[in-house]
Amino acid sequence: MTSADVKFSIDQDTKYASTGWGYINSSTKQVSAPSKYVVVVTLKHPWAPLIADLALFSNAVVPNNYGGKTMDAFYQAPVGTGPFKWGEWKRGQYLKLLANPNYWQKGYPHLQSVTFNVVPDSNTRKLQVQGGQADVDEYPDWSTFQSVGSPTVSATAFPSTELDYVAFNEAKKPFQDIHVRRAISAMIDRQAIVKAVLFNHGTAANSLLMPGVPFYQKSTPGIMKDAALAKNELAQSSVPNGFSTTLLIPSGDASKMTTAQIIQSDLKPYNINVTIKQLDPTANHNAQQNMQYEMGLSAWTMDIPDPDEWTSFAVDPAGGAKSAYTNYSSPTAIKLNREAEQTVDPTKRAALYNQLQDVTAHDAPLAYLYYAPFAYGVSKKVHKFEVTPLGNYPLADVWKSK
Repeated sequence: MTSADVKFSIDQDTKYASTGWGYINSSTKQVSAPSKYVVVVTLKHPWAPLIADLALFSNAVVPNNYGGKTMDAFYQAPVGTGPFKWGEWKRGQYLKLLANPNYWQKGYPHLQSVTFNVVPDSNTRKLQVQGGQADVDEYPDWSTFQSVGSPTVSATAFPSTELDYVAFNEAKKPFQDIHVRRAISAMIDRQAIVKAVLFNHGTAANSLLMPGVPFYQKSTPGIMKDAALAKNELAQSSVPNGFSTTLLIPSGDASKMTTAQIIQSDLKPYNINVTIKQLDPTANHNAQQNMQYEMGLSAWTMDIPDPDEWTSFAVDPAGGAKSAYTNYSSPTAIKLNREAEQTVDPTKRAALYNQLQDVTAHDAPLAYLYYAPFAYGVSKKVHKFEVTPLGNYPLADVWKSK
């Protein structure tokens, strides 16, 4: 890997500022490679999250000019410098990685290969890990989480940075009305969702940011279930007598369906009639990205240890996603977020993010639902398997006993 690879990779990411993750490089004026192992990043202005931004997956280093391949051809069998190299990929079935004999850290990885199998049914995954056909069960249903554990399997909830929420499409009436969004937020019983969906493994969410993320403010006045507030906000809204709408969820997700049904029930007493609309996960994702929905269930997990990735995505229309696909556009929120990006002093930056959390809690572009840990079932033959709060599980250290 040389500086030419690094320059090419960052430049490629930056090209997709309006349609992908390139917004993360918005402060970058130029990337140069003056010598084989030196990279110079020139900024337009001070930029607090620079080091974290360079670690985002979209800035991952790939070979210069994709090693002479087209971009599409390269990503059919990509090349990197990690502990594992590409093995075999059967779409919709499995991906197999092989130990990289040229890995820079001698003696690693311990495993000869790692295979990721696609097994949609949660009960099948549980039986496979308990029966020894699989070593790790990723995301068992919370309803069966405890039963995943056995003499041979550990059921573990790893701390996460996951936020689950309801997104309101402000391009669709009546969700441009702040009183409608605030009213609905006040109608939702988050504790009931935590109990029914997470079996009390998570907590009700109060903020745009998540516990464990720098500058999370525990005292953010996020809207919780409050009948008086719901009635008052709805009375001030453009639809005081209620309305009908749809709530979009991915099909085949029992947790999302339970959440949707609780929300449907919570809104009905206020004459807000919710039809739950299911689309397969890919169609659901595309519908949200193309703003073809009214309300939708979604979630976010941080990819870097800096709030800017999510706050820019969620509140800045120029952040690559029309404010998390909601069309939310608050001059105050945008200004606070951009000031926080360019403020290097941690104390001053914290104050700006506290204000931003207060503003977004009041404006309710999203109805925050809950913070959830990551659920895993792991064979007791597997050692040193850990999941980071960013949802990654580095496998170079992992080993398996017989």
